[in-house]
Amino acid sequence: MSLNKYVVGLTGGIASGKTTVANLFAEYGIDLVDADVIAREVVSIGSDGLNAIV
Repeated sequence: MSLNKYVVGLTGGIASGKTTVANLFAEYGIDLVDADVIAREVVSIGSDGLNAIV
């Protein structure tokens, strides 16, 4: 069993297909980290992150 893993950064402009590719990765069981989701959580209403900004 190989313990090597690949890390792929998926970037691109608006409407370039990032979500489509991410969804395909997910269908194949590939682990995803969505920075947009994390960013929204960090600055959600009432969060320490948002309070630090405003």
